[in-house]
Amino acid sequence: ATYSDSHADYAVRAFEAGCHVFVEKPLATTMADARRVVAAAKANGRKLVIGYILRHHPSWIRLIAEARKLGGPYVFRMNLNQQSSGHTWETHKQLMQTTSPIVDCGVHYLDVMLQITDAKPIEVRGMGVRLSDEVAQSMYNYGHLQVLFDDGSVGWYEAGWGPMISETAFFVKDVISPNGCVSIVMKEDVKSDDIDTHTKTSTIRLH
Repeated sequence: ATYSDSHADYAVRAFEAGCHVFVEKPLATTMADARRVVAAAKANGRKLVIGYILRHHPSWIRLIAEARKLGGPYVFRMNLNQQSSGHTWETHKQLMQTTSPIVDCGVHYLDVMLQITDAKPIEVRGMGVRLSDEVAQSMYNYGHLQVLFDDGSVGWYEAGWGPMISETAFFVKDVISPNGCVSIVMKEDVKSDDIDTHTKTSTIRLH
């Protein structure tokens, strides 16, 4: 994979060379670039696939199925905070040269919300804050967003990177409905910067 701001150019070049394209998320860092990639795929009659790995993850497939059984409108309450230091913090700083924490993995969780509710997002709100001088002034290492859907559902996603980020409730994955709640629950001994565990099968809780 390459950094997010290079995805669009590489994808367009591949389409123009006659290739089908699998691109890592996010598709692009701007709406203009995302539209440019889609236009190139259509113009060249090629297929475009984005690496939304949660669509193939056993825990998330089950979460989506159970949430759809409950029925909406939904409240989506999700986060992925990482108290990173050392090598992991260096990696996060490199990523933040082009991509904020809420965009980096937030695209996965918004995709999940869309799969559950089948509704269209009608409004998005967000905010971020820079909590370290090691982060560029134009970037932020903590942020959260809210999305409103046309069926009355609402979604919230929070993400932060850095040594100052709290490890309290760092992995929240709740879908709340009028008929109950379904959650993915992380094991208690997992640390927030243990990236490998974020993609392993976790416990599904119906409550």
